[in-house]
Amino acid sequence: MRTNKLLLVFFCFCVGLATSAQSARIEGIILDKNNQPVDNVNVFCLGKTTQSNTNGFFDLAVPANQKLVVVFTHVSLKKTTVSIVLKSNEDYEFNLVMNDHEEQMGEVVVIAKNKKRVQGITTIEPEVIRKIPGANAGIENILKTLPGVNSNNELSTQYAVRGGNYDENLVYVNEIEVYRPFLIRSGQQEGLSFTNTDLVQNIDFSAGGFQAKFGDKLSSVLDITYRKPVKFGANLEASFLGGSLSIDAVSKNKKWSAVTGVRYRNNSLLVKSQETQTNFTPTFADIQTNINYQASAKWQWSFLGNISQNKYQYQPLTRQTNFGTIDNPMALSIYYEGQEKDKYDTYFGAIKTTFKASSNFTLKFIGSVFHTLEQEHFDVFAQYRLGEVDANIGSDTYGDVSFTRGIGSQLNHARNDLDALIINTEVKGFHDWKENQFEWGVKYTRESIRDKIVEWEVIDSAGFSINPPIVILPKNDQPYTAYTGPLVPYQNVRATNFNTINRFSGYAQWSSKGNLGSNEVWYNAGVRMHNWEVSGDNVMGKSQVTFSPRAQFAIKPNWEKDMVFRISGGLYHQPPFYRELRDADGIVQPNVKAQQSIHLVLSNDYSFKMWNRPFKLVSELYYKSLADVNTYTIDNVRIRYAANNNAKGYAQGLDVRLNGEFVPGTESWFSFGYLKTEENSNNKGYIARPTDQRLKFGLLFQDFMPNIPSVKIYLNLVYNTGLPGGSPSYADPYLYQNRLRDYRRADVGFSKVLIDNSTGNSNSGWFKSFKELAIGLEIFNLFDNQNAITNTWVRDVYSKNQYAIPNYMTTRVFNIKLSAKL
Repeated sequence: MRTNKLLLVFFCFCVGLATSAQSARIEGIILDKNNQPVDNVNVFCLGKTTQSNTNGFFDLAVPANQKLVVVFTHVSLKKTTVSIVLKSNEDYEFNLVMNDHEEQMGEVVVIAKNKKRVQGITTIEPEVIRKIPGANAGIENILKTLPGVNSNNELSTQYAVRGGNYDENLVYVNEIEVYRPFLIRSGQQEGLSFTNTDLVQNIDFSAGGFQAKFGDKLSSVLDITYRKPVKFGANLEASFLGGSLSIDAVSKNKKWSAVTGVRYRNNSLLVKSQETQTNFTPTFADIQTNINYQASAKWQWSFLGNISQNKYQYQPLTRQTNFGTIDNPMALSIYYEGQEKDKYDTYFGAIKTTFKASSNFTLKFIGSVFHTLEQEHFDVFAQYRLGEVDANIGSDTYGDVSFTRGIGSQLNHARNDLDALIINTEVKGFHDWKENQFEWGVKYTRESIRDKIVEWEVIDSAGFSINPPIVILPKNDQPYTAYTGPLVPYQNVRATNFNTINRFSGYAQWSSKGNLGSNEVWYNAGVRMHNWEVSGDNVMGKSQVTFSPRAQFAIKPNWEKDMVFRISGGLYHQPPFYRELRDADGIVQPNVKAQQSIHLVLSNDYSFKMWNRPFKLVSELYYKSLADVNTYTIDNVRIRYAANNNAKGYAQGLDVRLNGEFVPGTESWFSFGYLKTEENSNNKGYIARPTDQRLKFGLLFQDFMPNIPSVKIYLNLVYNTGLPGGSPSYADPYLYQNRLRDYRRADVGFSKVLIDNSTGNSNSGWFKSFKELAIGLEIFNLFDNQNAITNTWVRDVYSKNQYAIPNYMTTRVFNIKLSAKL
């Protein structure tokens, strides 16, 4: 307790990252009545001005979070005025048709967030993501503070939403679906998330009830847009965990623009804070670029590319975990030999082109290739002592094992290799007609998977080999009677799979805005189709088809209070991806059916002012009825499926989020979530699913240090009740139900802006080249909570007992960060 108090006092003098000016950008193409581009149009706003180029393109940086009037003038065309309200860092596209016979006065009010509000989409500011502390900072770090989003692993970028698992979440970057590695089994192996937060412009997130235009997953959609730079710039960040560099580049004629990022990550600081002492030499690095080309007023091209290489080399040395009770303290001491060498190389490239045939019709073509080469090789030999701990404070052996109850050893071996190639081609169409919008899309996907699995485990206790309980063997009465049965590995998985999956999918949807009496209403209805077939060596699955109708309805009553009510849902299918086809023995089952879910989401969005500052309270009540469920177990972040559809289930809950300016000029929020999800396999009865996270509290808070406005404080706090898990992977969940301990974590950061040229903080010397310069201190796991991700099961041949020893996550860690903006 005293240590925590001293830390809190010390934090008052700590420093952190820079804050940036609240700005946004409006861009677009100006056409005449014949749909021809108009050049030399003057665009004015608050003393700032620009001109459209020969293609009619313009862009203008404007202040955010205030009402602005943008004026368009031309020597031969009538003046146009537009009133806009844009959010911080928002990139809003506004295409204008100017004419020569009337002046367009009055106001065209453009508030981009209204559309997302009625769709039930949560928008997150990129600047918040870049500054909130976290052991695995990034977009996923912020998502874990939202209601309905759960994770109890700070080293992982994986998250579960409303009772789903990690494989049930869609992730798009610039409308292009992205994928995560296949063979990852622990969070510390993951390294870098695909999304580079330094390149991000917009982040939208939907936790359920999403529209038909989004793909075929059961749980959530994360829709990310990378920015289009308007001038040269650079961002640099370095810390004890690695560093990153991003560069914005724009050609003189504004036709070409590119944003490129390079990242390096080393988790040694975090991994070495765990109980297992290791030699740990990982290298996680990637380079990513988004290139845009404005070919003409109607045609745009872009390229998104990523190359990443994650090398994970792990050599455990020793470990001691204390557990038990005050009256009966126990400890597990382990001595290791061997090492783990994993490697994940991914290559991703996508081309996207947008053709604006007219002001009411737009076509998009998207083509992408994802290639991953993965290997998971390890031989780790562990020798352990299980015994009672010397709890005598005055003893020379205090904290050591004083009496050994059991000894044993364990050997884990794996030679797993995977080569996956995924190709996508897609065409989308957008039609606007009065207050109606029609969208459609057709997509073809080919997945080629080459997978070889060889992994086994041998367990020895007191010199006697332990056979697996799931195998019927002769009676084992060791050590009193000699065992004469065969010696087999405790776990043994061997398989080779060469498979191809061909998919055809498409969607069509209609959206409209209107009035119901004096109330504003929004409608959306659509349907998705998905056809797939699995083939391969000695494998031929049947062709399967699903149809998924979905709808949304929102109403904004003509009340004094600013409220929106929304109901959404429909039928959602998740055709199996490769991981879902592979059973616990590593064998591909080609005829696994799509999991099915009926969603119903009721929500209320209430915007109000408190202390004369904006706030929003969003409440959502949801229910999911699940059919054809493919049951699974989770070990750390590794999911093993049964590869059948022998279960049904449900998920129900309530999510509440209050966000706003608790401190003027900053956004903070408080989240609460209640969830209950159960499954019934083969009519055995309902039991908790592995992601049954009953209660969740999340807090994201920003503040200024009193009397020192250049110092900011960031707090990221999460509390989750314990997940079902930690039982042996072979255990029947109907016979063995166990929950891990509650997950509690607080990360805090303090920051000091050294240079901020937007406020005239620095105006001399070589510092002129910096727009911002900041240094900061982050403290991960502020209160040093012991959070367990799994259990290690130790077996004692004499007592016939098995002991569950928790595998704890990271302890308190300090990190220093330096950031600069040019």
